[in-house]
Amino acid sequence: MEELYPPISPHEHGMLDVGDGNLVYWEVSGNPNGKPAVVVHGGPGSGSTPLTRRLFDPATYRIVQFDQRGAGRSVPHVRDPGCDMSANTTWHLVADMERLRERLGIQRWLLLGGSWGATLALAYAQRHPLRVSEIVLRGVFTARQCELDWLYNGGAAHLFPDEWERYVAMVAPGERADMLAAYWQLVTGRDHAVRERAAVTWSAWEGALVSVQQRQRYLGSYSAPGFAVPFAKIALHYFTNRAWLAEGQLIDEAGTLSAIPGVLVQGRYDLVCPPVTAYELHKAWPGSRLVLLDGAGHAVTDPGILPALRQATDTFATR
Repeated sequence: MEELYPPISPHEHGMLDVGDGNLVYWEVSGNPNGKPAVVVHGGPGSGSTPLTRRLFDPATYRIVQFDQRGAGRSVPHVRDPGCDMSANTTWHLVADMERLRERLGIQRWLLLGGSWGATLALAYAQRHPLRVSEIVLRGVFTARQCELDWLYNGGAAHLFPDEWERYVAMVAPGERADMLAAYWQLVTGRDHAVRERAAVTWSAWEGALVSVQQRQRYLGSYSAPGFAVPFAKIALHYFTNRAWLAEGQLIDEAGTLSAIPGVLVQGRYDLVCPPVTAYELHKAWPGSRLVLLDGAGHAVTDPGILPALRQATDTFATR
């Protein structure tokens, strides 16, 4: 992909003991003496990928990636019987990021996150604004009730009635008023086959909406049990608890970011995280710039998103 920097491999990695029996996997690539940046992956539950480090000039940036609790190469994994989900919340993850920053001897770092990664990046920045140099977000999500209802309780059904019909089919008619609660019961039930089928169905619904341009590709990848099972379990754990945030908290407290410059990259036709959230965050955050991309949806590979993200990191590279 010409819009990305060439592939690189980490030159440092490890497991960070963050307490509660959790070890968080981390890795560093790029310039060991460069400008620090941390990638906050989405999901929650998807894990970090090599693609995102290619958004940074490796000669300029010291690029940090990590797998959030229960995901990727962190242990215990959510699939493990002993994985304690009670010690996996937004504020546990914020604390993990601070421990990692201290472990790596970083004073301030740029945050880059998309979707759920944008949520966690905002929560971290509002808790630790003096530790953040800049913020680059994509597909902004803040876990408000209206955002959750749009995606999981019928809003997007008006655009994808066929996919919605498959999504609701697993839930008894009397339980469909709160699809998140209903699916949480299904993915944590006793029957292994039902748990897996529910996770795949729940994940496939989101996969159907992710990309305007590449629907079948994403629908297939989101429907794979290896991805869907941890993705559904961790995401439902977070969303049934409203991400442990007060309603509207991340937009209401955006003023704490006033000294931090930021870029919000948003697909105009993002059906997972509609652009109204990015717009409202931008209006509440004086130091932000909103980039709305016509023709793009939610997926990072949709038209224009990768070049816009790279342009943002290039702009901040020498700041």
